[in-house]
Amino acid sequence: MKKFLFLSMCLATTFSSAHAGVVKVYAAASLSNAITDLAKIYQAKHPETKIVSVFGASSALAKQLRAGAGSDVFFSADQDWMNYLVQKNIISSNSVKPLLFNQLVVISPKNLNIAFKAQPDFNFAQSFKGHLCTGQMESVPVGKYAKQSLIKLNWLNSLNGRIVGTDDVRSALAFVERGECEVGIVYKTDALISQKVKMIGVLPDNSHSPIVYPLALTKQGAKNKEALQFEQFVKNSHPAKNIFQKYGFKLKS
Repeated sequence: MKKFLFLSMCLATTFSSAHAGVVKVYAAASLSNAITDLAKIYQAKHPETKIVSVFGASSALAKQLRAGAGSDVFFSADQDWMNYLVQKNIISSNSVKPLLFNQLVVISPKNLNIAFKAQPDFNFAQSFKGHLCTGQMESVPVGKYAKQSLIKLNWLNSLNGRIVGTDDVRSALAFVERGECEVGIVYKTDALISQKVKMIGVLPDNSHSPIVYPLALTKQGAKNKEALQFEQFVKNSHPAKNIFQKYGFKLKS
């Protein structure tokens, strides 16, 4: 009898494991809080599904996918890196859905009082000492947007040698939180989650490309029933919309 019970338990465990779904999500660092919250809500309703999230710069994540990393869902902080994966045949263009918008802001540690005006005639370089932190300007989305704004406002050349390019937006935020950079350019949503920095200004929307967050299933994810369900939850559910709004994202109508 004991042997029969043991075999039954083993078979039940095997059956359960075989039917437990794993959904791997690659998402921009700026989405860390929102996706973590959404994964918890989803898993509470679907305990048979495990959401595994990997966060980083969209550029780094896209290159990992291109190199063969397995992921079911890609949530990028810009359209360029999504297009890159479409071109590399990792993602079908039909799967891509622009979902969120963000804003670009200038931050400083809370203890500093730095003047700021988003105008070309304002001498931004002389308004603070030390360094400005943002994402790497040639690859990381927040850095690419920041570079566009600095060029548009005619500030880039005057900051030569003072810009620190980080691996992702959360690293730039951390540098400013620690006071290692007096100023940072990050997304509004990142500034809002920090108790150690303050927003000293907003960079005009017309000074950079629209900050759009597209979501897509990878071709691997398109074959995963649980991935399809989670993607629909993120795209269409009221809890997802509430979470994104809670963290300061704007929803694409």
